[in-house]
Amino acid sequence: MALTVLGLSGALTHDPSAALYIDGKLVAAAEEERFVRDKHAKNRMPYEAAKFCLQFAGVKPAEVDAVAIPFAPISLSEPARWHYAKRYWYAPDRALDALLTGNRRFHRYRRRIEWCLLQLGFDLKKTEIVPVEHHLAHAASAYHCSGFTEKTAILGIDGKGEYATTFFGYGENGRIHKIKEFYDPDSLGGLYGALTEYLGFEMLDGEYKVMGMAPYGDASRHDFSRLATFVNGELTINTDYANVIGFRRHKERGKGYYFSPKLIEWLGPKRSGDSADDPYIHYAASMQKLFEDLSLQMLDYYLGAILRESGRLAFSGGGALNVKLNQKIIARPDVRELFVQPASGDAGTAVGAAAYVSVARGVPVEKMEHVYLGPAYSNEEVIAACAGHPARPAWRHIDEVPRRIARLLADGHPVAWFQGRMEFGPRALGGRSILGCPSVAGVADRINAQIKFRERWRPFCPSMLDSVGPQMLGSPHPAPFMTFTFEVAPGWKERVPEVVHEDGTSRAQVLKREYNPRYYDLMIELEKITGNGVVLNTSLNRRGEPMICSPTDALNMFHGSDLQYLVMEDILVVKDNTDFALGSPHGEASE
Repeated sequence: MALTVLGLSGALTHDPSAALYIDGKLVAAAEEERFVRDKHAKNRMPYEAAKFCLQFAGVKPAEVDAVAIPFAPISLSEPARWHYAKRYWYAPDRALDALLTGNRRFHRYRRRIEWCLLQLGFDLKKTEIVPVEHHLAHAASAYHCSGFTEKTAILGIDGKGEYATTFFGYGENGRIHKIKEFYDPDSLGGLYGALTEYLGFEMLDGEYKVMGMAPYGDASRHDFSRLATFVNGELTINTDYANVIGFRRHKERGKGYYFSPKLIEWLGPKRSGDSADDPYIHYAASMQKLFEDLSLQMLDYYLGAILRESGRLAFSGGGALNVKLNQKIIARPDVRELFVQPASGDAGTAVGAAAYVSVARGVPVEKMEHVYLGPAYSNEEVIAACAGHPARPAWRHIDEVPRRIARLLADGHPVAWFQGRMEFGPRALGGRSILGCPSVAGVADRINAQIKFRERWRPFCPSMLDSVGPQMLGSPHPAPFMTFTFEVAPGWKERVPEVVHEDGTSRAQVLKREYNPRYYDLMIELEKITGNGVVLNTSLNRRGEPMICSPTDALNMFHGSDLQYLVMEDILVVKDNTDFALGSPHGEASE
């Protein structure tokens, strides 16, 4: 009998998402932000995402066997709530709340999920809702999706779930065993987020920017060791400075931050503006180093023996998107292979909770080989979007899309690339991307200045053929999801300078043709022209907006930027002032 499990995330009031497993196959997954056009979709439920998953699979609400949610009640007999109350003694209202009504958030979330399910047509009397602890959902999203059959070390690092912030465990024979958890406020992810705020960025969104800024600084200039310690197996964050609540928070213009005025007394005023300068680049470097050092110490302490036994590690939680840490993990002699859940943030817990429930009911889940799990659109739908768009875009149907677009790229033009199913998770991987030719000098600056409007120090990343990956990256390690950085091999830095970061690394996607044939073929065509089977790839969106989902979204973004070329399936759209080098506009087919 078929087993259908729907996972719904959104308990932490950000990044709601939906994922659907049918008989162990992940058939659809999507983030709410893409449909409602609101980055992180804060305080929303995953209604549109769930509706898409069910419609795509042709599944009626009555055919869903279980709805898995990545948030669960935490018993007072366990240490989590007591730890929270003790460490937040200075905010007695919060401390007592944790002890007396510590599952209030869970009950509120469950009520909101029930409301969402009612809107989707579920009969709550016949719907089983299965809570999965947040960090267990992260662990499941990494371990069950890794495809590892040997005993596997499991690491989870994020801000916090119910109370837990960090998870150490292992997977064996399809079962997850918990070794140790740390609890709020002792959170490395939370500390990184607090320093992200101090450095002038939004928590949840700016951690990448801090990581991108760090290579420009010198970590030895500032000793950040007072912020956190790992001693005798216990992580302790210094809540005089960070991970603070209540009256300890630094406040500006009515907004409270997760760091204290004491941090400002020590380091100076909070950074503002877009410049990456002294001392803030050095603070970013120091925070990144502290995060790496403590993460590696914790990994060694709790998971070292398992790694030495099997060499396999599955990693999830927002901290797993720190690609510099991942580079250091791969470099460890006891790590043979690292699997990082591509949607490691909270959106991925919809996948994890659903996978956990599927496995618990006797249906193992497939290895996650790709993230092309969202909506796709036909040429007819693209043409209809063009016809209905107020900008009345000039378009035409083209053949040999990879060859023609490779020519545009090689000529120095950035191209918006909209093909196949939308990606799940934060990385554009050739479904909804802006592309450039990485050997064309200045193309990254051009994309930054004209299209992305993002900070100049943030690197652009390469996608590459699987035949190129081991040469350019000097490593055979799988890298399908842009979750690792690699030191770029000698010779390649000069060949593709636009995708090499300040520190000589690249955050790469190494693609196998079977998972995205058209994108692969584009890189083959680019290799024929330039000698490099590599393309610069960044997400198809403007700064502060979610990644594009539909053709109309793409047209809105296209006409709100200085992009000149947008290709959606077989339809090439150009700006009015662009020479239509590939033929005449408005659908006069060129076959």
